[in-house]
Amino acid sequence: MSGQILLWQVILLTIYSMYQIIDDLTFISSLAQPVWAGLITGAIMGNMTQGLIIGGSLQLTVLGVGTFGGASKIDANSGTILATAFSISSGMNAQTAVAAIGVPVASLMIETDVLGRFTNTFFQHRVDKMIEEENYRGFERNYLYGTIPWALSRGIPVFIALQFGGGLVAQIVKVLNTQMVWLSNGLATAGALLPAVGFAILLRYLPVKKHFAYLILGFTLTALLSTVFTNIQSLGTGLASVAKGFTNSFSAMPMVAISLIGFALALNAYKQEVGKLPASHSTAAAAKNDDGDGEINGDED
Repeated sequence: MSGQILLWQVILLTIYSMYQIIDDLTFISSLAQPVWAGLITGAIMGNMTQGLIIGGSLQLTVLGVGTFGGASKIDANSGTILATAFSISSGMNAQTAVAAIGVPVASLMIETDVLGRFTNTFFQHRVDKMIEEENYRGFERNYLYGTIPWALSRGIPVFIALQFGGGLVAQIVKVLNTQMVWLSNGLATAGALLPAVGFAILLRYLPVKKHFAYLILGFTLTALLSTVFTNIQSLGTGLASVAKGFTNSFSAMPMVAISLIGFALALNAYKQEVGKLPASHSTAAAAKNDDGDGEINGDED
């Protein structure tokens, strides 16, 4: 696309940017996550692989970042949308896009988040008034009107950036690839390291000392399986190039398998923790389960 993002792509990405913040505040369907933002943006831009790489990188980067109450947080979703769109349209390296566009945009969007919250108080005061007047239809309308500032707080900056920022990004990419290769390589390295930093922040909040054995086991399994699958893939590729009748293709290690192993370990740890609960808690949980199933457990006598 030589740096140009088509109008229909700008419109679709703007609509998604407006939807994702509403989803994050109401439906919580997980579509307002960087990995989904990368997938959807990549599909719209015609390169889902690039989108998933950028979305996954930013997902890991913000994995340990959280806020409480009404605090604003960095908008990694909008950062993913712009980083993916500009990366695909201008040919920018994925890791460079994460460091040069994704993270800065995510941080700058804090300001629009604050503006959206501030503007939304207008409708909140109207809702209070409607409740005092027992005007419930007015309450419902103004409750829905409150989504407008939130949607615009993402839609307007994303639209402006996509519609008018493509030429600037294309020029920046040209300079990075020619006159400032050293900076481009540095940004790519930083972008590759950011997911590890995000995961490290997450580990600070998790009970790592308590479950350190699972951490070691998970790391070892991943390292061993990665080595095994990589060697098998290399051998299969080598045999296929030598033997004409050997047409089998060997894939890399499936991440679904690693995810299932992690799920099994987490489930085992959960069951162990539940087993340590006091007897009263276990009895109450069992009684609740019996009531929900409508079955009577006991002696038939």
